[in-house]
Amino acid sequence: MPRGEINHDSEYNMLYFLKDPSNICSITGLLCSFSGIYFSVTGKFYYALIGLIWSVIFDWADGIIARNLKNRTDYHRAVGTQMDSLIDIVSFGILPAVILLSFGKFKPSFFPGAFLIVAGGVVRLSYFNVFGMIDKNTYKGLALDNNAIILSFIFIFERFLSHQTFSTILYTVMIILLVFNLAPIRTRKFGAGWLYVLIPYTVIMTVYYAYIQ
Repeated sequence: MPRGEINHDSEYNMLYFLKDPSNICSITGLLCSFSGIYFSVTGKFYYALIGLIWSVIFDWADGIIARNLKNRTDYHRAVGTQMDSLIDIVSFGILPAVILLSFGKFKPSFFPGAFLIVAGGVVRLSYFNVFGMIDKNTYKGLALDNNAIILSFIFIFERFLSHQTFSTILYTVMIILLVFNLAPIRTRKFGAGWLYVLIPYTVIMTVYYAYIQ
């Protein structure tokens, strides 16, 4: 919604929109992401991955909730859209970058990759906010939330490899994913039904990573 069309003298204030169930879901996802950043910096990477994968759950769920809410105003939709996009850059841009930097023990060689991950996320989300999807079932490029699902999976192998070997694999995989995020390729959107696949996957990953941490 163009800024000029918003009535700044309306009854709405900023905190009013936190009453919206979809926005509450989004903020909960942000809490997961912020927790992931904290655990990454403190070196508890498995807990960080739990935060990362749960942020995907809430990112998917907020859209489903929003679509099923009745009497949701245009203002709620506009604020919710902006909130979702801003949280996405934290969840799927900054958090993965912090995981890479932290796992690389903040060596200078990991800085370029971490920056590219954040910058690529900003570019992709900005493009998506303007142009949207190709159609209702198709994205241009790989959606950022897919990165989180893949990242949470490959960390299963971390404990079986040397730190140096896995650091190289992690760096390489994340840059390859970034290329796919920005590539002019068609990727299919996961429908709402896939949430019922993601939930058990997330629960299993949560139990596994909590157990081995």
